[in-house]
Amino acid sequence: MRSIKAPLNTFDFFFTDKNPCSKIKIYIYFDFRTWVFLVQVYLVFTTNYFPWLTIVVVFPIVAGLLLFFFPHRGNKVMRWYTICICVLELLLTTYAFCYHFELDDPLIQLTENYKWIPFLDFYWRLGIDGLSIGPILLTGFITTLATLAAWPVTRDSRLFYFLMLAMYSGQIGLFSARDLLLFFIMWEFELIPVYLLLSIWGGKKRLYSATKFILYTAGGSIFLLMGVLGIGLYGSNEPTFNFETSANQSYPIALEIIFYIGFLIAFAVKSPIIPLHTWLPDTHGEAHYSTCMLLAGILLKMGAYGLVRINMELLPHAHSIFSPWLIIVGIMQIIYAASTSSGQRNLKKRIAYSSVSHMGFIIIGIGSISDTGLNGAILQIISHGFIGAALFFLAGTSYDRIRLVYLDQMGGMAIPIPKIFTTFSILSMASLALPGMSGFVAELIVFFGIITSQKYLLMTKILITLVMAIGIILTPIYLLSMLRQMFYGYKLFNAQNSYFFDFDSGPRELFVAISILIPVIGIGIYPDFVFSLSVDKVEAILSNYFAR
Repeated sequence: MRSIKAPLNTFDFFFTDKNPCSKIKIYIYFDFRTWVFLVQVYLVFTTNYFPWLTIVVVFPIVAGLLLFFFPHRGNKVMRWYTICICVLELLLTTYAFCYHFELDDPLIQLTENYKWIPFLDFYWRLGIDGLSIGPILLTGFITTLATLAAWPVTRDSRLFYFLMLAMYSGQIGLFSARDLLLFFIMWEFELIPVYLLLSIWGGKKRLYSATKFILYTAGGSIFLLMGVLGIGLYGSNEPTFNFETSANQSYPIALEIIFYIGFLIAFAVKSPIIPLHTWLPDTHGEAHYSTCMLLAGILLKMGAYGLVRINMELLPHAHSIFSPWLIIVGIMQIIYAASTSSGQRNLKKRIAYSSVSHMGFIIIGIGSISDTGLNGAILQIISHGFIGAALFFLAGTSYDRIRLVYLDQMGGMAIPIPKIFTTFSILSMASLALPGMSGFVAELIVFFGIITSQKYLLMTKILITLVMAIGIILTPIYLLSMLRQMFYGYKLFNAQNSYFFDFDSGPRELFVAISILIPVIGIGIYPDFVFSLSVDKVEAILSNYFAR
């Protein structure tokens, strides 16, 4: 018996040399199987048959379950583990989109269709297009930074980070769902993590705010469920919740209006749209600032996404009827929220009303029924996702140092904490639509969308533009007033509690702020980053649905 070494491209093994031909046969056999396996692995990862979206949706929550096996006092390990999971998820999502998504194709891509509950004809249907790819990437980016912003959280950190990863899965699942019932399940899935994050890690009035949040959002979900079941059961003995099937379905105009109103109420609560917005300031005022980043950056955008995905795509005739009312509500929201924001003493509530005001531009862009207006609304979704999350993060870092939330108690913070002052000022300028920032481009394109819309008369468009301009004038008033009350003067600088200013923004906080600032400036200079994703899908929506 002797040992013969196999070549480098085969496996090592032992055999008897009684039959010399067996050496060649075994080498060829093992070499062939190895290469077939490698080719299969390569084809799986480089073709659209690999379940990319399922892995992207399921991976965060499954990885989050492992947190409960970590030791109780392993806070630092859990932090790094959660951050690594978020980064890996973001890289995986980016890879799948870069190599398997075609920008010039408005159709649904990376589709997956698995039968889940045959009795209800319920499928696990996933797919993405130019409308959903932007919010999904925004979700990954903001969630990763929010996890890094939550570094100071030490109480029940295992549950805290698990809830953040669970939200991650639910948000991506909603943006990639191609089944109405799956869309509703992902919509509801968000409520539990947000409620727990607010009620456990919130401020003094956290239980009141959490209860108000769950009542508003769960109440809106009832209307969403009624609309989903109505569309799924209409005109068929078997339920059909497929988006593509529902998009080609025609309804009596009265029934379509009823469906539209139900979906509109559900999405108006989450967006929010006045008068269903009152839960938002209380929620932001009491939530931890990492939770506020997820609320302002992603959760509010789910409502705007639903308006486009369901109300515009599935119910085009009703949307054409309601679009003038959406524009009126959007204008009222811009002016009302901007005026109310100026009177808020609480810093986080002032930023919350600022978010409500900026959401008005999204509503106007959706109601314009024009390529330019809808592209502007989608750009505003992405832009405000960055800016809103950044402002709440900086408000939280300021609170960590002075332990104050009321603006009339602040002042003189610019000198002792210049880094926070600089980043806060730049991002406030982005929020008030300073040229060169993403907010300016988004609001300008929404303006152009109204002006170029063929649905409205010239005098109507001029009137709408003038009233919108009033809201834009009000925006610098409350933002510049906020900066003046926080950073200028000598109140805290000369106060006895000036020891709170012993440390300015650290490397972690600077990294989070700059990471958000870079895309804000990048989109402001070159907005085609976002338009290249959505422009073909927007044209398809308007040509395929409103030309009928």
